[in-house]
This record gives sequence, structure tokens and C-alpha cells, in this order.
Amino acid sequence: MFRRTALATLAAVAVFTLAGCGEDSPAASTGGTTNLSGTVTVFAAASLTGSFTQLGKDFEKAHPGVKVTFNFAGSSALAQQINQGAPADVFASAAPKNMEQVTDKNTATTFVKNTLQIAVPKGNPAGITGLKDFADKDRKIALCAAQVPCGAAAEKAFQAAGITPEPDSLEQDVKAALTKVGLGEVDAALVYQTDVLSAKDKVEGIEFPEADKAVNEYPIATLTKAPNPDGAKAFVDYVLSEQGKAVLTAAGFDSP
Repeated sequence: MFRRTALATLAAVAVFTLAGCGEDSPAASTGGTTNLSGTVTVFAAASLTGSFTQLGKDFEKAHPGVKVTFNFAGSSALAQQINQGAPADVFASAAPKNMEQVTDKNTATTFVKNTLQIAVPKGNPAGITGLKDFADKDRKIALCAAQVPCGAAAEKAFQAAGITPEPDSLEQDVKAALTKVGLGEVDAALVYQTDVLSAKDKVEGIEFPEADKAVNEYPIATLTKAPNPDGAKAFVDYVLSEQGKAVLTAAGFDSP
């Protein structure tokens, strides 16, 4: 009798161990807990729109009880909204400076890098060749405003090139600058390489050597006042997972 009981106990332990270690375990494959519910609210830089929208869909499939909502905008505007009390679980910024306005830098993780490119309409009708054309008053130029990460990066690039730009418009996020190019409203804009890739049917990208002087690092963090802290942590873990890295790499982001 004792032998039969011991064998039954060992069998139960073995089954439990195999179930916990199986490769098909949702927690193992998604990098987070399976006991999640509610909404995860993510504030993310505009340049993350395409990749994070995909990550949100993938995360929801991995966690059927969770809904991911996004607020995409310029990182400076998002930081201001969070500091004014806007409810958010996760903040993904296009620059460390804006992240540090919201939370201690030690709580954030750099997850990708992004590099500037010159975006021009298909066919490059104005014949843009490099940064020098941004100093030509006869060209129609769009830049991000200085407080926006893509604007701050552009300033570094222009300083490295010794050029004073003559922009016709200053946009509050990189997607707004890209839209002007796609519509043919400007001859060129400085945006990220990921934005050029996402709009390849409407714009063309031109690389320039000074871009190496203005590479943006993107930090991500859960927020201390997150309404859904478990969901926030799980989403950040998913972004940092191999699945997340694959989506971000496909979108044109570089590894940190």
C-alpha cells in the first residue's frame, strides 16, 4: 500500500514538473505572467506607432484577458501629459531626456536605437542630395521642433555639418513632418529611418554621414503610478523579449 502511494505521488510530481517546463507554456513564450486582465495604457513616441501597434496586437493574443491602448505623440508632449496626471502604465520615449522628466533613469531600459534620414517625395523632384539643401531658402523644408527628440537629433546633425537650416515648418512629432513629405507639401524633412521605411510607398530616404552624430536611444519603463502595474510589467517584458525584438528589427530599429 505504501509503495503504491509513493509511486502515485512521484507520478503527480513528474506531471506537474513537465507541465511547468513545457516549451508551449504561455508564460515561457511571452515573457510574462498569464494571470493578466484589464487595460494596459502605453504612451509611446510617434515613431513607434507601427511597431508598437503590432506588438500590442501580439501581446493581446498572448494574453486574451488584456486590452492594450496607445497614445502616440511627440515624447516631450507625452512626458508633459504624464506629469500632469494622465493615467499611463508604460512610457516609451524617443530620447532619455524626456524619460528622465517622468521617472528615475535607473528604472528605464534602452530597447532600441534610431537614426535620422532625409525623407523626400517619391522621385525626389527637388533634387535633394544632402543636409546642405536644408540651408537653401528656396527649398521647402520641414523639421521637428527642437523640444521633440527628432528635432534635438536634427540640431546635432546640423551642428556636425556646420549648417544652419532654413525650415518652413516645425512639427510637434516626426509623423507630422513625414506626412508633409508624403503629401508633397515640402521638398524634404529630417525623420527617422524607421519612418522612411514605414512610408516607402510615398517617400524615399537619403542617408547622410552626419546622422552618426545624432543617433537616438529609446528607453522604456513602467510608471510608478501605473493603474495596471502587472500588465505594465508584462508589456515591457514582451517588448524586450525575442518576439518584441523581431518586430522592432523588422521596422528598421537598431539594437541598443
